[in-house]
Amino acid sequence: MPNHHPVDQIDQLTQRVEQLLQRYEALQHTHAALVGQVSSLTQERDSLKSRLNAARARVETLIERLPQSTPALSPSEPLR
Repeated sequence: MPNHHPVDQIDQLTQRVEQLLQRYEALQHTHAALVGQVSSLTQERDSLKSRLNAARARVETLIERLPQSTPALSPSEPLR
């Protein structure tokens, strides 16, 4: 069994802790970027929902304004 010198073990442990800290910092940056993306996409989704609802309301208004005197086509009658 090899005899590990305590200083070598401390150096290895120090190096490993430094690697873990670097990884932690990188993950913090990634997390912050992802939080920003989620916020941006949430705002975009909300904007698109609002635009969809406005378009739906405009279409419904246009449908209500269509003349009611037009005879309805039967399902088997072809369009002309």
